[in-house]
Amino acid sequence: MTTFSRLTLVACSLLAMTACCPTTTKLLGNPMEPYPPTAEPKVGEFVHLPTGTKVTKRQMLDVAADARIVYVGETHDNPASHRLELDALKGLEERHPGRVSLGMEMFNRSQQAALDRWVAGELDEKAFLKAARWFDNWKMDFRYYRDLLNYAREHRIPVIGLNTESSLVQAVRSKPLAELSPEQKALLPELDENDPYQRGQTEAIFAGHTHGKMPIEGFLRAQTLWDEYMAESAARYLASPAGKDRHLLVVAGGNHVTYGFGIPRRVFRRLPASYVTIGGREIEIDPGKEPEVMDVELPDFPMVPYDFLAFFSYEDLPKQGVLLGVMFDQTEGEGLVAKTVVPGSNAERAGVKDGDRLRSLDGDPLKDGYDLVYALKQKKEGDKSVLKVNRQGTTLKLEVVFQAGEPHDHLKK
Repeated sequence: MTTFSRLTLVACSLLAMTACCPTTTKLLGNPMEPYPPTAEPKVGEFVHLPTGTKVTKRQMLDVAADARIVYVGETHDNPASHRLELDALKGLEERHPGRVSLGMEMFNRSQQAALDRWVAGELDEKAFLKAARWFDNWKMDFRYYRDLLNYAREHRIPVIGLNTESSLVQAVRSKPLAELSPEQKALLPELDENDPYQRGQTEAIFAGHTHGKMPIEGFLRAQTLWDEYMAESAARYLASPAGKDRHLLVVAGGNHVTYGFGIPRRVFRRLPASYVTIGGREIEIDPGKEPEVMDVELPDFPMVPYDFLAFFSYEDLPKQGVLLGVMFDQTEGEGLVAKTVVPGSNAERAGVKDGDRLRSLDGDPLKDGYDLVYALKQKKEGDKSVLKVNRQGTTLKLEVVFQAGEPHDHLKK
């Protein structure tokens, strides 16, 4: 080799080390799964995705407890996913007793007073659901969240409503931000609408939904608002006197947590703090479970979906709740008035007539439609109840035997 050749080789080597020589980059491995599993996962296993290491649940919780914030991305209608959230809350409370809080997508800021009263033990479940307007705001079966919220109350763990009002979401979805009213603009958090990964995810989800004439940009604005609002709520709480010394567990739908560009990145932008993300993957489906499946093909992302991934079954809640079969009017101070008794219904078999005033069920007063809805949700097929009605000035006690397959009860206004 000539002296010139040697000098040229040395020069190119130096340029390569200083990143000045043109190079060809070839992706090595899969960024979303840098260490692929060597065997099929099993229900009950946990994997640390950045390293591909299988861990126990205890090991996962110990690592998570070192972080200031733990995010759990849930499958809303899977009880196994909610047990994972409860395990995470217990793990944090065991490590940091009295210094843990729970942030939930399922509640908005206007529900905070009801959440505070729940944690303080001032409300029983029925009163809490009514005060928090659960059936108006979230609509999912409360049984998915009962154990988590009961644990929070038993240990006096503050529960923080992270979400925004649905009215603001509807406004942001329906028109550009510049066209919002001054009052609506004042409610907006700082919005970063330029995250390419969220756009890719949102476009994929949008393609898997039926949205009528709603444009993709409106859908993207709504998704951004949800993530930014919840991030602002979490960061604001942790920076406040009430939350500055606490660890926070955030539970939200998986799409708000997975890959980290939803809530986690937006919290970090406001409040840089250590965090861990945990998610689940359903690899079995319980018999009888009818999963809601969207035709969604997500793009490839250059990061793992979660720090830790749990593998579990897609489970179903035990059947609970019955129907009476009455359409009724609600009269303030006078209870519920039966307008139409559905033929063949539980109500008709019990002897309920049009015009009857429904006064109580098993001794619990029926002052409004919520009282009846809540009472029926606690029943199951085969249960018997005593329905007290007033008919033309006479009080009657009717035995109701609940059978399945009844039409829905309705509140006419």
